[in-house]
Amino acid sequence: MSKVRASVNIENVVASATLNQRVDLNAVVKGYPGVEYRPEQFPGLVFRLKRPKTATLIFNSGKMVCTGAKSEKEARKAVMKVVKELKKSGIIIISKPELKIQNIVASASLGGTIDLEKSAYDLGRTMYEPEQFPGLIYRMDEPKVVILLFASGKLVCTGAKREEDVYEAVNKLHLRLEDKELIFYE
Repeated sequence: MSKVRASVNIENVVASATLNQRVDLNAVVKGYPGVEYRPEQFPGLVFRLKRPKTATLIFNSGKMVCTGAKSEKEARKAVMKVVKELKKSGIIIISKPELKIQNIVASASLGGTIDLEKSAYDLGRTMYEPEQFPGLIYRMDEPKVVILLFASGKLVCTGAKREEDVYEAVNKLHLRLEDKELIFYE
């Protein structure tokens, strides 16, 4: 157990979904004039929701990408709400969308300062070039995530497929930093 409890915030959950059917994007625009669709610039349509605050890209292949959710549950809810709205506007959708979480991005604060120079050597699987970027890039194998560490004790975790992976990765790294005496508390 770590001396100081890390605070973790999930910032963005990216989920992909497929409807297993084609979607007429022009018909969606007719039903929802508020959507963004400029096929000459981008092949997808942007369907924004206020609650949960997300943006879902819809492609004519029936594939969808939802961004902006703050949890896996919220991403699912957003995709289901978009599908419900499409049905309401007269678009026939046969099956339930198949949803898959692609990436979870989280920020965390460990409550201490990190010796990045020493961490670059002691952690392994790192990249640290302070002239180019102030953070250390650490690739964790289990769970498979990438963590950006900053001297301030703040970090960004990306690449997780489940919320539990974020918490596991942050706690595992926190313990390792303490174990190797790479983090210092005031």
